[in-house]
Amino acid sequence: MLTIEPISAFDDNYIWCIYDNDTKKAFVVDPGDAEPVNHFLAQNQLTLTDILITHHHLDHTGGLASLKNTHQAHVYGPINDKISGIDTLVGKNDHCELLGIQFQVLSIPGHTLDHIAYYTEQLNDVPAVFCGDTLFAGGCGRVFEGTAEMMLASLNALRQLPPSTEVYCTHEYTLANLAFASTVEPDNRALAQRVIDDTTKREQNLPTLPSTIYLERETNPFLRCQQLAIITSANKQAAKKCKSNIEVFATIRQWKDEF
Repeated sequence: MLTIEPISAFDDNYIWCIYDNDTKKAFVVDPGDAEPVNHFLAQNQLTLTDILITHHHLDHTGGLASLKNTHQAHVYGPINDKISGIDTLVGKNDHCELLGIQFQVLSIPGHTLDHIAYYTEQLNDVPAVFCGDTLFAGGCGRVFEGTAEMMLASLNALRQLPPSTEVYCTHEYTLANLAFASTVEPDNRALAQRVIDDTTKREQNLPTLPSTIYLERETNPFLRCQQLAIITSANKQAAKKCKSNIEVFATIRQWKDEF
């Protein structure tokens, strides 16, 4: 049985730590800061064996060099010269094994061109995806390097994962995302209930993550661009009829940027 815990970093980042309670071996995902990771490892008497990187942004890679030097951890990450210290470069359909768990690498560009995710069907018998800044709870990442078409394709690929897949993204943006989602789709009952549930979690200082693919399909506007309510809101926001799901996505993503 593995334990999965978020390590808080900066204002709203989560560095995910997955560890074996018996062997005390651990790996982390997107360590933007080494200090909180080292504190967590020491507190729980863990040995860091591996590091997973989803993309090159500094708040996901800033602690990499220090952690690698201190712990001699093996680093997996995307093909990008901006990231130094990767031992094994991975891309679409590659696989890696950590703590006996097989991960498949998914290519999900849009937020950045190098963005990847790590998907497994067997994390404590539940599918799970570590998706960095592409899919958020109730939202998605900004389109910095890719295109709206590219980002929507990546989100749709994640949308096709099994509904029970647990979604481990890397920022606590959920309540802000849900406030926007409620503006786009005010009559969504599942969304209204999610706002209540996740607000309660934050009031108790609990993370809103992981989410699930099922919950995102039901409440996340960026995974619902084919729904009439989302299309209607996008048309109203754009003051014209959006001709495709890509135009719907681009409209609500720009709307979110300014929200």
